[in-house]
Amino acid sequence: MILKAYEVNKINTKINNIILFYGQNQGAKEEVILNFVKNRKENLQKYDEKQILENENLFYENILSKSLFEDNKTVIINRASDKIFKIIENIAEKNLEDLLLIIEANNLDKRSKLRLFIEKSKKYICVPFYQDDNSVLSKLFYNFIKENNLSISNENMNFVINRCNGDRGILKNELAKIKFFSLNKKKLTTENLFKLTNLIENHSISELIDNALAKNKTKVISIINENNLSSDESVVISRIFLQKCKRLLKLITNYTQNKDLNKTILSAKPPIFWKEKEIVKKQIISWKIRELYKLIFDLNEIEFQIKKNYDSSVNIIMNFVLEKATDKTNNNF
Repeated sequence: MILKAYEVNKINTKINNIILFYGQNQGAKEEVILNFVKNRKENLQKYDEKQILENENLFYENILSKSLFEDNKTVIINRASDKIFKIIENIAEKNLEDLLLIIEANNLDKRSKLRLFIEKSKKYICVPFYQDDNSVLSKLFYNFIKENNLSISNENMNFVINRCNGDRGILKNELAKIKFFSLNKKKLTTENLFKLTNLIENHSISELIDNALAKNKTKVISIINENNLSSDESVVISRIFLQKCKRLLKLITNYTQNKDLNKTILSAKPPIFWKEKEIVKKQIISWKIRELYKLIFDLNEIEFQIKKNYDSSVNIIMNFVLEKATDKTNNNF
């Protein structure tokens, strides 16, 4: 059964006890999952797909075992994919009424066995989470300003929102910094926002990713050398990379149909800024559709590695970016 993200309040966990949340809006998924488990922390177990695959027997043992003092059990599986489809199918067949299984996944295409299994079920729930548009982020920002009695101009608010790339997780991280700063200062200027957030560097990050996707290795090396990027920015880099890949995938798909670069650029929604048009053209002719799908998959794995290895996260993401700028591809769609 498929539900929209705004319909999650319709889920009855006593009946709908296997739930799949998938999609690129990590911030929105995290919000919903936290809400589901806030009263279930005593019997909560969390797993990453990789952990389960490394020791399936231990996972089954933990799922199926129950002590005399244990009530309903809640299990969260993060970063799931079709690799654990059979495991999920086996659990579903056992019809464990005292288990709530929440599966979190990144992008799952229409052919995904895991996605199709949950979607076709009349009992289980599948919820896609697409990127937030700017109107949703604006509402979150406006409510934040109102709740904290702050003074931030619309121009400055839009500046922050436009650089969050549709990810409420990034926005909320920046709002947390603003809230801390605003304990002693209720009016924030553009200069304050630049200093508080990582967004002043996002121009360089955006330029870095654009050149990586355009295979401009020399420029990528130059940008890396000119910017002292921190570990805190590693996830931001990976998510901006992901958003630009998704945009490029749409553009290349359109280009395969019309065979006209200029028409593809002009018809892009949202519009491509005039300064970016030439480099985006180069990106379009530098990648194959199947290679972009693999890149998107790899970026999800890279984000996992970044979070797991915070101290070396900058090296991880920079090596990845440089590798992609160096890849040789042919434009055979």
